Order: sequence, then C-alpha cells, then structure tokens
Amino acid sequence: MKVLVTGINGQLGHDVVNELTKRHHTAISTDRDEMDITNAGQVLAFVKENVPDVVIHCAAWTAVDLAEERIDDTMKVNASGTRNIATACKEIGCKMIYISTDYVFDGEGTVAWKPDDKCNPLNIYGQSKYEGEVAVRELLDKYFIVRIAWVFGINGNNFVKTMLRLGKTHDKLTVVSDQIGTPTYTYDLAQLLVDMAESDKYGTYHATNEGGYISWYDFTCEIYRQAGLKTKVTPVTTAEYGLSKAARPFNSRLDKSKLVKNGFTPLPAWQDALNRYLHEIGELAD
Repeated sequence: MKVLVTGINGQLGHDVVNELTKRHHTAISTDRDEMDITNAGQVLAFVKENVPDVVIHCAAWTAVDLAEERIDDTMKVNASGTRNIATACKEIGCKMIYISTDYVFDGEGTVAWKPDDKCNPLNIYGQSKYEGEVAVRELLDKYFIVRIAWVFGINGNNFVKTMLRLGKTHDKLTVVSDQIGTPTYTYDLAQLLVDMAESDKYGTYHATNEGGYISWYDFTCEIYRQAGLKTKVTPVTTAEYGLSKAARPFNSRLDKSKLVKNGFTPLPAWQDALNRYLHEIGELAD
C-alpha cells in the first residue's frame, strides 16, 4: 500500500511514517517544502504524480491562541488546505484520513461526545478544523475523520514536555482542574490510523487513549509521579487561572465505542502510554 502523509515534521506525522514503514507499506512523506497544502494546484499535481492508495492528512495549524489573531492563516491551512487534499483524493479515487479535534464541540455538559453529535466550535481553531471536516464529507465517500485530544508524542512540543520543564524549574505550579478529557499518545494513535488505512470501515471516529477521563491537573500529577518530580501542584479553575485568547472546552470527553463496534483495537490506557513515553524520552523515574 502506498500512503501519502502530510505534516511529517509534526508529532503525529512522524509516528505515522514510522508505523507505515514498520508494516512494509510505502510512505510518501511531505512537509511544506514538498507540497504546500494551501496551494490547490500544487496539491493536485503532487497527488496525481504519486497516486497514493491513501492520504493520511496530519498537517494542521495547531497554535490555538495564535489562531485568534491569524484567522486567515488558520483557515487557509485547516479549512482550505484540507479541502485541497480532499479534492485531490477525489480526483484519483483514493482514501483519505483526516485528523480532527475535540475542539469542534462547545465543551458543554459532562456526557462524552459521540461522533455524530452536533458540532459547535468555541474558537477559530475549532471552527477551522470543523470546516475541514465539512469539506471531507462533501467531497468523499472513502474517508475517515478521526477526532483526537490532548496530543503528546516524541516529535515537537506538547503538554507533557512543558510540564516536565516547569517541574524542574518550579517548586509549585497551578494547573486547571475543570477541563476534562483524555490524552492521546501519537505512537498508539499511529497504529490505529494505519489499521484504518488498511480497512474500508469509513466514517467519523473518536480516538484517544483509554484509562478514564481526567483533568489537566490530574494529568500533571501523574506526569510528576512517574517522572519522580516533587513539584507541588495546586488545582485551579479556568477562571482562576486567567483567560487565554481562545476559549477552551470544559468537556472534552470523547465517546470511543464506535472503534470497538467496527472492529478496531482501542488505544491502551493513558497511564501506560505516559509510562512508555517518559521511558522513550528518558524522563521516567528510576
């Protein structure tokens, strides 16, 4: 199977390429230099030249707060760029896997969001990713939309790395405790995405690690416990922490039962994923 992967310099694209290679598939790796997803003509030409069986679209604008200032750039990458990819996939008749986000929901309530629940983004980033979803559904039949949350991986920056850095330089920290969700380890997610690429069980899915729903405060406490850091962590509300430029959803619980229903293997517990990740980056306590 020949698979084109966008955004290989990001956390997820890096792991997807490694997983494809491990399974002896042909991975066509692209970043902005090889294929600018905001250039429709360039995307179409590149896809028609390489004729992949599947495109796994990991490239995205992910700077949530900066998106509120640079609306045009965010929309150009996440909405228009995704439409360009979907248009090219339609042209050659290949599958597409689009990575979306919990931010397409408004974060109200305490019930886990199902894949077919109504979307109502709170911020520009969420709106741009939702418009990408709309483009994929409008143009394609052979697609997977996979919503994820709280991503961490080897390549690039993430919450875990930030907390480790702060834990080594601060005796105490405050962390938000009223935003609830589940982390997603890109190494585990990459395996699921390749499983999907090898299948025809199309549709919209939610995919984060198992292990229960937690707050950012809970996540931080477990990071420090496993890393052996003694930093004191105090829980605070979002209001107490202070407003960021972009509104954040309080409820990022995602219902992942559709994965099992359609025969896919759920991701391992986030506690186990964190343990493996800390070991991989050399931060696990002895």
